[in-house]
Amino acid sequence: MTRAAVLGAGSWGTAFAKVLADAGTEVTIWARRPEVAEAIATDHRNPFYLPDVALPAGLSATADHAEALDRANIVVLAVPSQSLRGNLEHWKGAIAAATTHHDASLLSLAKGIETGTLLRMSQVIGEVTGADADRIAVLSGPNLAKEIAGEQPAATVIACTDGSRAVALQRASANGYFRPYTNTDVIGCEIGGACKNVIALACGIAAGMGLGDNSIASLITRGLAEIIRLGVALGAEPVTLAGLAGVGDLVATCTSPLSRNRSFGHVLGAGGSMEAAQQATHGQVAEGVKSCTSVRALAAATGVEMPLTEAVHQVCHEKMSVAEAVGNLLGRRIKPE
Repeated sequence: MTRAAVLGAGSWGTAFAKVLADAGTEVTIWARRPEVAEAIATDHRNPFYLPDVALPAGLSATADHAEALDRANIVVLAVPSQSLRGNLEHWKGAIAAATTHHDASLLSLAKGIETGTLLRMSQVIGEVTGADADRIAVLSGPNLAKEIAGEQPAATVIACTDGSRAVALQRASANGYFRPYTNTDVIGCEIGGACKNVIALACGIAAGMGLGDNSIASLITRGLAEIIRLGVALGAEPVTLAGLAGVGDLVATCTSPLSRNRSFGHVLGAGGSMEAAQQATHGQVAEGVKSCTSVRALAAATGVEMPLTEAVHQVCHEKMSVAEAVGNLLGRRIKPE
């Protein structure tokens, strides 16, 4: 029996736990707050993140990470990127036991570049847990949690340098509405997932300013060019970023009102403050706000030009006005595509 521990009971962690359970995998979800675990275990709902979604009766929940990890051969890491390291430090003993005794795969749902170290999430996982790279996988694609929890058809990519492990994870999560594809390009999937949040902020800002579809399409396309430049510089395959983990995730995040990053940017574009934008996303993390700084630093370290990322960073962290940021972008030297 395949047994998964999903560590994190936010919107995406809860939705993916449902995906696994609906695929026939035995699942226990860990929640930081005992009241969340209690609600999932007894009422089969997560009232704090997905209140309208009925969860499978067989989905277990606990506030004890060791209990969740007991006998798990899939460990799903579903916490925000900037808190992943701290959580892993707390969990690593129980994770080590699972990997030693059950050949557990570590699957990251987090999308971001760690502030300070500029490491991708798979690198953070390897550094903290000591797990070999071929045990660590990442999942990335156009996966808005609310739609997937509502069983709307969606596809994704599971990437791992060990192709057979990726296939095992694929089988554990494939069901009638969720279609995972496999890949071995971990770098490409992670760069696509981290950078799309930043471009989604830019698209939200543009929409908040009242700009139309031409502007949004231009931002998505030029944003993709930035993402490909950075990904290739780091060793990613361009074809990965033309697929679900690149273009697919980018389009969904940049255009959907369900996207926290787009919604956050929309408030800024309409003249709202950072505090107002945070309230508009109901206190949930808009990963791009922090990722724009780390992605910008990573681009600088690799000599890659990312003007949209630079502009988002300036608006979010340097108090540049939206109008000035747009003016700077439009005033850049014209050149061949």
